[in-house]
This record gives sequence, C-alpha cells and structure tokens, in this order.
Amino acid sequence: MKGSVPGIPMDDPHEKDCIPSDSKRFMSKKWGYLSVIVATLLFGIWNTFNKILLEDLDPIALSAIVYCIAGAFLFIIRFSPLNNRIMSFLDADCNAETHISRRDYLILLVTAVSGSVIAPIIYLNGLKLITAVTASLLMNVEILFIILIGVFFLRESLKRKDILGFICLVTGTVFLAVNGSPGNFSAGLTGNLGTILVIVAAFFWSIDTSLSKFLSGKRDLLFVSALKCSIGGLILLSLSIVLGSSFSVPLNHVPYLLFIGLVSIGFSFVLVYFAIRQIGSTRTGSLFSLSALFGAIFAFAILNEPFTIFQLVFGLLMLLGVFILYKNGT
Repeated sequence: MKGSVPGIPMDDPHEKDCIPSDSKRFMSKKWGYLSVIVATLLFGIWNTFNKILLEDLDPIALSAIVYCIAGAFLFIIRFSPLNNRIMSFLDADCNAETHISRRDYLILLVTAVSGSVIAPIIYLNGLKLITAVTASLLMNVEILFIILIGVFFLRESLKRKDILGFICLVTGTVFLAVNGSPGNFSAGLTGNLGTILVIVAAFFWSIDTSLSKFLSGKRDLLFVSALKCSIGGLILLSLSIVLGSSFSVPLNHVPYLLFIGLVSIGFSFVLVYFAIRQIGSTRTGSLFSLSALFGAIFAFAILNEPFTIFQLVFGLLMLLGVFILYKNGT
C-alpha cells in the first residue's frame, strides 16, 4: 500500500466471498464503498503534505518517519482494548482466515520492501522535481502495471475490449509526462526525470498491490498492516542513519508528519483491506483510482499549484481508462 499505498488489483479467481448472509450483503457493501472512498480522500492529501515536508527532510528520512509512526500506531491499537471492538466490526460478516502461514509472511516481506521502502524513496525523489498535481495524476499508471502483472504473472485474462482502456491510460500518461508535446522529452531533463521516477515508483507499488490481495483475507488486518509498515519503516530508518540523514522538522510541520503516518498510511491500509473483503478487489480498485484526482485537487487548493485544463482533461482520460479496464473485469 499510498500507504501503500495509492490502486488495487483485479479480482483473483480464488478470492472467496466472505459475506455469508444475503440479508447482510447490502450493509456490508455499503461499509465497503464508504471505506474505500474515505481511503481515497486520505491518500489524496498524502501528496500535498509530502511536498511540504520535503522542504525539511530528504525522501528516505521522511519515509522512515511516517512508516515508523504508522507501524507503531497500528501495533498500539492492535494490543489495546480497542482491538477486540475493531476486530468484531471488521469480521462481523466475514469468515476470515485466522492462520498466517510462512508463505504469507514471505508475501508480507516482499510487499513491505517493494511498497514501503523502494517505492516511497523513488516516488518522493520524483515528487521533489515535479508538482504534486502532476505526480498525483501520473500515479494512475499503477493500474496499467497491475493489469500487466496480472496477465503475465498471475494468469489473469485480458479481453479485446480492454484495449481501449489501455489506450486511454497510455495516452493520458504520455501527454502528462511531456506536458502536451512529445518534443518535451528532449527538453527540461529535470522535470522529465521526476516524471520517470514517479512512473517507476508506480511500478513498485503495483507489485505491492498485486501481492497484497493474498493477505486481504486474513482476520488480523491490524497486525498485518502494522507489521508491513514496521518492516518498511525500520529498513528506511536504518538507511537514513547510515546515510546520515537529518530528522529535524519545524514544529509547525509536525502535524503533517503525524497525519501522514497515522491516517494517510496507517489508517488507510486497514480501510483498503476491509474494502476488498466487502466489495471485491475490482470495485475497490476502480474507486481507489479517484485518489489521483483528489490528490491533484488538494495540491491545487493547498499549495496553489497550477491545475490546468490540459491536466484535468488527460487526468480524466486516465481515469476513463481505469474505469473501462475494471468495468470489463467485473
């Protein structure tokens, strides 16, 4: 997981329906849709706050702090009296798996390294070079990578009518990357480097997302999320110490750190896993792609970054591609 982290894979044929009662199906889906919508809003503001914090911290130190905060917070909740109440709500209509196997721990390690270490470092380095608006819209390309991974590695099928969705996604990504002109690839190396880094980060997050669906059926979502954040945070913290990174942050920016760690990463991880349980990964993914558009809007409103008609059009084109691909997958 933007903690993430920001797209969700297509439904796996082995995913099980965890809503046993038809009478409870409506309420379960209602909570599932509500969860993913809240998560998209929280991830949407993640880019904006990161942009502000990058003025004080390097990408590795920033990632280390927020993931450690998220992991510590989730572990505190996990071993507090609140855990039973949260678990009873999350599992009210769900026969989740209580056993976590060695294979699950291996998947958890891979997703933590890919989505909580490599992707944030690359992404935040790219975010330093481009606007938060552009970075948010470019993150839609993660959906493309997720589907490619599903087709070539997870043996998921690809339909002819999916081609239009691919065209929309690729077209929107390319035109956002070159600011409307292919000739811009040879100009403004710094800006293009930022774009490339964001797209590469989206690839690593797509690996995280594609594998995370195998963990969404576990009962102890708080433990899974806490462990994933903590593994990533401790690795990043070790790297920061070795590299001699500074952890100095102005007091007025501390609330941004806390919000990202506690809410945008920690809280949203649980919401997304819960949404996959209730409405399936396909519907969760199609809705979660809206976080890119929310991110652009927040950057425009808070940072006063330009949000042009050009960016809006091609951002919406990418969202159309996402909708087509996931609509065909249902």
